[in-house]
Amino acid sequence: MSIKRIGVGPRMSKAVIANGMVFLAGQVADKAAGKSVGEQTRDILATIDALLAQAGADKTKLVSANIWLTDIGTFAEMNAAWDAWVSPGNTPARATVEAKLAAPQYAVEIMVTAAL
Repeated sequence: MSIKRIGVGPRMSKAVIANGMVFLAGQVADKAAGKSVGEQTRDILATIDALLAQAGADKTKLVSANIWLTDIGTFAEMNAAWDAWVSPGNTPARATVEAKLAAPQYAVEIMVTAAL
């Protein structure tokens, strides 16, 4: 089996392509860190679009998504950004939970898996 890694770092890769699937690491807001949950979510989704494109996939091929929020009270705000982005009729299996994230400027983290 061939494995291709995108954005390889010392601890993790931003994406891994294996067995016809693209596995993205949890993504946080680079440009919108410290801003609203909606802004962070839109920033993350743009990053996901770019990584999927680099891997040869797109959001119509999402199969699963995991979303972590530091405050579940922001669920509706995150969903507004998600709903505007996700491909109608191609929604993935998804889970959203409240969790403490690695750094206080991050309010959202999203990890997705897609088919090629």
